[in-house]
Amino acid sequence: MKNLIFSLTYFWLVIAMAATAQEESNSPVLDTSGQPLQRGVEYYIKPAATEMGGPFTLIDRNGFCPFYVGQRNVSVDGIPVSFSPFEEEESTVKEGKNFKVAFSGATTCVQSTTWKVGEREPRTQRRLIATGDNASYSNYFYINKYEEFENIYSIQWCPAELCPICRFICGAFGSLFENGKRLAALDGSALGVVFERA
Repeated sequence: MKNLIFSLTYFWLVIAMAATAQEESNSPVLDTSGQPLQRGVEYYIKPAATEMGGPFTLIDRNGFCPFYVGQRNVSVDGIPVSFSPFEEEESTVKEGKNFKVAFSGATTCVQSTTWKVGEREPRTQRRLIATGDNASYSNYFYINKYEEFENIYSIQWCPAELCPICRFICGAFGSLFENGKRLAALDGSALGVVFERA
């Protein structure tokens, strides 16, 4: 009986330590002024290197709805976004934790500006980032440090927090050029970004 009690106590101690370590490893994502990204606050997403294009914005890819996520070709303001962490009680965006992201404002498409993983671009087979909230795994992204640079991050799609037992084909955001437009797409080189409060 003592062995059973010891084993159970040890088991729960290990579980508690693992949970604590997980909490500590999810550092807040910081904006360009060093402040944590907050739920519902508007931010511009910009490439860390200015030669990598301008801020993120809505892109009319082909004259039809939906709009896509992309970058301006110049360094003028894009459209601000706001974040909604998956965990309802969470007010801060944290590294490795899933969230939804949406552009502020409306479009002529009469649909949500929430980001989602869209179709594959036929030539490269890279997955494009479109807009529209279909209340599924495709709407959840996360942020990680970009090669240990201070306050530079990469945006990735992998909704593992929503379904830990699922197997997703995860991917990092990068740029894809199409007809002079810079589209956000997965499955290529990661793009380092910063977050500037609007």
